[in-house]
Amino acid sequence: MICGQDLEVLKQVLSWLKDGETTWLCTIVGATGSSPRPVGSMLGLTRSHQVGSLSGGCVEDDLIEKLRVGELNKTALQRLHYGVSAEENERLGLPCGGRLEVLVEALGQQSTGWLDEAVDALSSRTSILRHLDLLSAACRITAGRQAKPVTIDTATLVQSLGPQMRMLLVGAGQLSQVLSHLAVAMDYEVIVTDTRREVLDQWAGPPIPLIEGLPDDVIATHITDDQSLVITLTHDPRIDDMALLEALESKAWYVGALGSLRTTSARHERLSQLGLKTGQLERLRAPVGLDIGSKTPWEIAIAIMAEITKERKTRTV
Repeated sequence: MICGQDLEVLKQVLSWLKDGETTWLCTIVGATGSSPRPVGSMLGLTRSHQVGSLSGGCVEDDLIEKLRVGELNKTALQRLHYGVSAEENERLGLPCGGRLEVLVEALGQQSTGWLDEAVDALSSRTSILRHLDLLSAACRITAGRQAKPVTIDTATLVQSLGPQMRMLLVGAGQLSQVLSHLAVAMDYEVIVTDTRREVLDQWAGPPIPLIEGLPDDVIATHITDDQSLVITLTHDPRIDDMALLEALESKAWYVGALGSLRTTSARHERLSQLGLKTGQLERLRAPVGLDIGSKTPWEIAIAIMAEITKERKTRTV
């Protein structure tokens, strides 16, 4: 699971533990049918606080009630199942036919070691694997470059954790503002860069980092791993080409550019003349976004996020 909420949850449960609070970490380890949240989603709990999400509310409420009446074990692991009957689906608000298996992990001071290690790694944008021994409850962290599905058997849980997906938008116009709103809502870390101070000063999008500067410099500084995307939106070939030359040689897994088919053809010719190889040019998604007949900024933003979502589902790294 690669998600910004991973770091938020782990940071908070670590803080609670260091403050001496009794803390539980709940993880979706299995799902059948419709599921409100993906496998690997985490929830941190104490008697008075919670962080993260498993279902959007109802499963969380049930876990809080179990905690209140003393049904959550303070020293061992528990595997709980939700949605095993139509009555339970209706009570918990799970989608029709959906089933969840949740691993509830009682954390103690012995957990601060692996939590410190995990928080440090994710804060530095390093992907990791969490190995939990289901017999001893011991946990260890190893390097994990590839995002892999959660695996669990009778003895071990292996969970992939990684940095929040970072999206860098070149150009701070209206489309960038709209796209930023969608991307932030979908748990992307969004950064916008523009060479024009006056355009940045008129920003009406969400409160995100706005960087004035040449796009190639900004990309070189902020796009440093394969959990990153770059999309050019300026309509100015001088700026967009500068950005794309850097982005297509970077580790960004997705590079997109706004424009028509005619504009895209001319852009490919220019970038080829500037030294980009065929393999690099083949990485460019242009015109960016699924072809759904988009015209308005919101429609174009939806098409872009839809294409990114589709591509993420088929990524191998």
